[in-house]
Amino acid sequence: MLKRLWYWIFPPRASTQTWMFLTFALFVGLAVVAVGLYLALVLRGEIHRAMQETLRQQAERVAVQMEDALREGHGRRTLRRLAESADLRITAARADSVLWTGPAGTRPDSLFWQRSEMQGLEAADVRYATRTRPDGTKMLAAALQRPGGLIVRVAQDEPPLLDVVRRVQIALAVGMAAALIMALFGSWIAAYQVTTPLKTIRDSARRISEGEFDKKIRVDTRAAEIQDLARNLNTMSESFREQILELERLTELQSEFIGNVGHEVRNPIFAVSGYLEALSSDSLDANQRKKYAEKGLTNLQRLNDLFDHLIEIAQLEYREDLIDAHAFELSEMLGDIEDTLRPKADEKDLDLIMEDKTLFVKADADRVRQVLTNLIENAIAYTDEGTVRCRYRRHVDKVRIEVIDTGKGIPEEHRERIFERFYRVNPDRSRKSGGTGLGLSIVQQIIQAHGEEIHVESTVGRGTRFWFELPYAEEPEPEPA
Repeated sequence: MLKRLWYWIFPPRASTQTWMFLTFALFVGLAVVAVGLYLALVLRGEIHRAMQETLRQQAERVAVQMEDALREGHGRRTLRRLAESADLRITAARADSVLWTGPAGTRPDSLFWQRSEMQGLEAADVRYATRTRPDGTKMLAAALQRPGGLIVRVAQDEPPLLDVVRRVQIALAVGMAAALIMALFGSWIAAYQVTTPLKTIRDSARRISEGEFDKKIRVDTRAAEIQDLARNLNTMSESFREQILELERLTELQSEFIGNVGHEVRNPIFAVSGYLEALSSDSLDANQRKKYAEKGLTNLQRLNDLFDHLIEIAQLEYREDLIDAHAFELSEMLGDIEDTLRPKADEKDLDLIMEDKTLFVKADADRVRQVLTNLIENAIAYTDEGTVRCRYRRHVDKVRIEVIDTGKGIPEEHRERIFERFYRVNPDRSRKSGGTGLGLSIVQQIIQAHGEEIHVESTVGRGTRFWFELPYAEEPEPEPA
């Protein structure tokens, strides 16, 4: 039963507003009840006992003086004097007779012996009583019997202090009740101010869990913690949205990648299969057989290059230790690249210009050679007339390297995608040239493995500029002979 009552008052699951309201009600209510009980029982009882103790002391003082006065024979006068001076109603009695009543002019109490304070009174005993007069005023009385048989009863109207205390108790009770009501009302307002933004955040979190990341959480509150919570949730939502978009993009790229790999692999395989089938014919002469064999080998080499590039990209993505950085000189490397690519430039009557000033960088020389060879070779392939230039210059602690051509340029809609795997601005031309469509992707992976980025600027009809930066290095000391 108690457990059921407890769960009814404090349910296992309830709104934050309900819990805050119940918490305020419990603790403030307990405080109000405790103070009320103290006022009603403890404080009032202590004041009443203090009044009784005062009456007892007065009764004992009157009894002592009355005993002395009786021995001297002027008991009546002494009693009245004491009654007038202390503002008390005093009655002295012995055995079954009332001796005197004061102050002067007071009629004897006809019910003296029937009063509750007189019942069961014994020697050296004190008894108390409270009575209400016909006019509504209250009277406090104390009766005392001395060892010699003298009985003294003193009575006094309830002092104004008790009335003040009673009024204060009423005022405090009303004030505590008002405080309880205000506390409950304030708790409801405070809970509302807290739970309203929390409900907004809860609804937004539910939408986020359902995949709605576009709507921002907006809360109307001055609570710093809730503002921080909403801001952090918005940041988290934005992060989730970006990650999901990135995953969707990667999924799309993966699908496209798988399709491209299948397409790129299928073409040379079909070509090799066709050439092998043709070679099996008995009607071919020696020249035709040689021609088909060379084309088959070319396609096999194309297929081998494709797999080599795919393996290289995977290694660059997942193994940073493939970059062996050390200081080397650029002009010497560019001279070697120029010797290799000069015949291709001469075939198209292009000016191939290489920077030849001495400048050292810290990077993986073999990988940088691969990058520059790819960029310059592409520039030559896509430039029909004019110039292909490679230049570099130092800027603070970096060296910027640029490959510039005067070719046809890259249309704007293609620039952001040229580093994607298998993406070609001109697919037909690339496949005819034997390219795999992975060159620029490998270039980007190598540069990023060095902690840098590669950039491209192009104007259709005027040419293209690729550029990236590498760390500058001081010229190393010559090794001792």
